[in-house]
Amino acid sequence: MATASVPKPAPEKSTFDSTLESAQTTMVFGEIVSLALDSFRASKARFMLTMLGMIIGSASIILVVTVGLTGQQYAVETISTLGPNKVEMQYSGGSIIGPDNSTTPDYMTIEDMHAVLERFGPAIVASSPMLEDHDRISMGGGITKDAMILGVSPQYKEVRGLVVLAGRFFDDQDSAAHAKVAVLNLPLASALYGNAQAAIGHTISIKEVPLTVIGVFKESIPTYGQSEINDETLLIPYEVGHYFTGTDNLKEIFFKMADASMVEPGAAQITALIQSRHRPNSVYRAQTFTEILHDTRKIANILTWVLTLAAAITLVVAGVGIMNSMLANVQSRIREIGIRKALGATRREIRLQFLTEAVFLSLSGGIIGTLLGLAVPLSVRFLTPFNIPVGWQSAPIALATSVVVGVIFGTVPANRAARLDPVETLKYE
Repeated sequence: MATASVPKPAPEKSTFDSTLESAQTTMVFGEIVSLALDSFRASKARFMLTMLGMIIGSASIILVVTVGLTGQQYAVETISTLGPNKVEMQYSGGSIIGPDNSTTPDYMTIEDMHAVLERFGPAIVASSPMLEDHDRISMGGGITKDAMILGVSPQYKEVRGLVVLAGRFFDDQDSAAHAKVAVLNLPLASALYGNAQAAIGHTISIKEVPLTVIGVFKESIPTYGQSEINDETLLIPYEVGHYFTGTDNLKEIFFKMADASMVEPGAAQITALIQSRHRPNSVYRAQTFTEILHDTRKIANILTWVLTLAAAITLVVAGVGIMNSMLANVQSRIREIGIRKALGATRREIRLQFLTEAVFLSLSGGIIGTLLGLAVPLSVRFLTPFNIPVGWQSAPIALATSVVVGVIFGTVPANRAARLDPVETLKYE
């Protein structure tokens, strides 16, 4: 009976064989890189012009990200000047029903502000009530003008980040003495006296009560009438404003938190405390800039990414240029390819050679473009007072995109070179 022969297992590769194979692979790759460099040296002008597209594209990505970050920084800093730590409490509705079924708005009062300060103490570094009144101001000689009159505390300047252009802002001593002083905003001072400095020392009258102009201010950034300060506004001490209005009813109270991280939780706790001191149907709302800052950063990031993708199109166009250059390179080196195949070079080695050249072109252009792109904002930072942000995260994006473009657009020329028939290539003149 014949015995079935058992196939012998294939011998395992020895450590020596594995080391030899690895060394051969390294030698082949080293030879390919050497050939790529030789090809570059032989056609420096053509390759440099081909790389130019990658240089421009990579630099564009860096600069677009830098512009986006600069715009985001400017927007955030601009909004922050309005008071990033500010909590503005507003009365939004609700009323008190009297014995005769009449209703009265359930406004906040100065006692609400004192209760908040007593509860939260050091967490609040500045606060101000605000009494609002619209009236005519008189400058004598029968000249009158309508204006917004706000009764606030001296800390209102800090809470709102106001900039004093001339004179001074009223202080705690003025408030305690019920000093009849006023601070005008720049548009009102310009309308009445021509400029800020000329307004200082003049006397205006409200309801026949004389007030001395001691300062002129402006908002840190224009709000164009979208805040409580409109084009023609004057500020007076809260105690004097109480005399004109005859009431403690407050539509708005301003608080400045010690730290930006306290704004949102602080706003919720302040709202709850004020709500607890009034009727359940009354509505009080806290307005902060935290959400606005968050949305601003989000919009700026989206715009930056959109612009970055637009800049990346430049790299795609540069990739087409690399492909055309490499196709021309293959055509001019047909005889060289035939000789290499005749000496034993495999299709894989030929393909890898031309793919390496394409990646070398794109990556070299990407590195140069990235360095140029980073050099612009760094030069501005070191040579000027402007602290322009540097988009470091865009550098690896630009380099990675360069490699991907080189691989994608270098594949077609590499495959064409690998498929050439060695006999036909040796006959090529």
